[in-house]
Amino acid sequence: MREASTGLLVELDPDLNVTDLLLEQHAKDPVHALYSRKGPGGWTDIPTQQFLEQVTALAKGVIAGGITPGETVAVMAGTRYEWTVVDFAIWFAGGVTVPIYETSSAGQVEWILHDSGARRIFAQDRSKADLVQGVLDASSLLGDRLIAVVRMDYDGGAPNLASLAAAGTGVTDSELERHRTAAGLADVASLVYTSGTTGQPKGCEITHGNFALVAKNIVVFLPELLMQPRSRTLMFLPLAHVLARAVQVVCLSAGTTLGHTSSAKELLEDLGSFKPTFLLVVPRIFEKVYAGAAQKAALAGKQRLFEAAAAAAIEYSKALDAAARGSGAGPGLLLRARHALFDRLFYPKLRQAFGGQLNYAVSGASPLSSNDAHFFRGAGIPVLEGYGLTETTAPCTANTPTRTKVGTVGIPVPGTTIRVADDGEILVKGIGVFKGYHANAAANAEAFVEGFFRTGDLGSLDGDGFLTITGRKKDVLVTAGGKNVAPGPLEEKIREHQLVGQAVVVGDGRPFVSALVNLDPEGLQHWCTARKVPVMAPAEATTDESVRAAIQGAINEANLLVSKAESIRSFVILDADFTVESGHLTPSLKLKRAAVVRDFEEHINRIYG
Repeated sequence: MREASTGLLVELDPDLNVTDLLLEQHAKDPVHALYSRKGPGGWTDIPTQQFLEQVTALAKGVIAGGITPGETVAVMAGTRYEWTVVDFAIWFAGGVTVPIYETSSAGQVEWILHDSGARRIFAQDRSKADLVQGVLDASSLLGDRLIAVVRMDYDGGAPNLASLAAAGTGVTDSELERHRTAAGLADVASLVYTSGTTGQPKGCEITHGNFALVAKNIVVFLPELLMQPRSRTLMFLPLAHVLARAVQVVCLSAGTTLGHTSSAKELLEDLGSFKPTFLLVVPRIFEKVYAGAAQKAALAGKQRLFEAAAAAAIEYSKALDAAARGSGAGPGLLLRARHALFDRLFYPKLRQAFGGQLNYAVSGASPLSSNDAHFFRGAGIPVLEGYGLTETTAPCTANTPTRTKVGTVGIPVPGTTIRVADDGEILVKGIGVFKGYHANAAANAEAFVEGFFRTGDLGSLDGDGFLTITGRKKDVLVTAGGKNVAPGPLEEKIREHQLVGQAVVVGDGRPFVSALVNLDPEGLQHWCTARKVPVMAPAEATTDESVRAAIQGAINEANLLVSKAESIRSFVILDADFTVESGHLTPSLKLKRAAVVRDFEEHINRIYG
């Protein structure tokens, strides 16, 4: 199959915009808990009425500051409730939100403010406000442009959210409504800058229609997650990332109670108190939960029980998957009995790690190991993997509870067509596809072909319309012998090993393929404990022969996926962690391949002599 489509399920009046989704929820139930906010005493629900009052008060302050409809306003903050309030306040004032990652460098902040034309910026706290002010004071790029900086707090001196709301008390409701209704579905709601893995970030023009139509259609597309009573979810991904913002608008449209947590570490701590019914996570979270469960089992002397339970979960899920693909009859009687036993003895403890109420998990932002997907589904937490990009307002395909094939990223979401070009590139057309790159005609000319957006990703469609991602066009390695090698599948397989944090396959223009591997500290600790050997630090383990043998085993498993000419012949274990701070991961935890290859060029050269 070369093309697959899913029809549009919900249409909207072209004169509406994202703010109408909030007004719709308010009209439906003003006391419903639309958000929940974490404080010293736990979680406090925020009714729709209260949220709307906070939004409109800030929006009036923005209007009093002189904003004109369509004007850009930047936001630089981590994931928190105030981000959401400010986002909707900008929309109510008729503005266009420009997210900036809280981890952005001064140079990145300067570029985004310059390119977007923003004259106002909301900064998370005093330290971020000082960083922005330092950029403004030193910038030659921004010239004489005056940019107002507002702190996103209610305490301390002005300018902050409290002083901004106070400044808007003279703005009438009719003036607010004039600004709120200035935009329609075709107008830009947000300039979302790509994470800039290569070159300067490009501003993606995401329209009100992109956000609103995706939200309305995803709710109907995934009713098991979003149309259930008392549905709840926690958001930890950075709200500067389009996936987090798109899901947030989806949740608002569904009336799902949403809480915010600022990091992966806090997420794992907050799950028990918030008790989400579904969760959007990145693959790293599954890896951490699995490693933690394995570690606890090993320390309790129950390693064999854990391994048996894990094997049963994976086997059970694979049997379900075979049935879905038409190549099997589903779990047999003995497997069902084994699975039922572990479902009483072990799996409930694992589910408790997610708060005990989780019905589904959604995985996005980077590829999920099939092994992890099978394990968690078999343990009672179905994982629905999806696919999307900034330019598609995040989800353009997804697995659903009733249509799932592990290892694929699902079928097109409603109102979307997926096409695979002759060279294997994935092309997308539909309600989520952005308007274009801001002030970048050259990039726009390259980005579209016959009305389809060129994703740069490689993949294939099966006969049922399920999409499988096989790699990135720009990541394909061409060895000195002319062999094309897609590194993605090899890297994903290597990362399945508990010792491995990240794996980067290299070999472009080289005589053979090799790999850079770093170690996962938690996985290393569990591995040592299970083998009853002293726990090693990652630096020590890089040269340990038993660790190297285990990594070689993982590479041997990966090599079974490819021909001999594509196989990994050599590897190096790095004494380095890839993080956002080190510059090797994007804020959404995607690997910056070019940065890794650049920074570890000496190690690569040593591989090839």
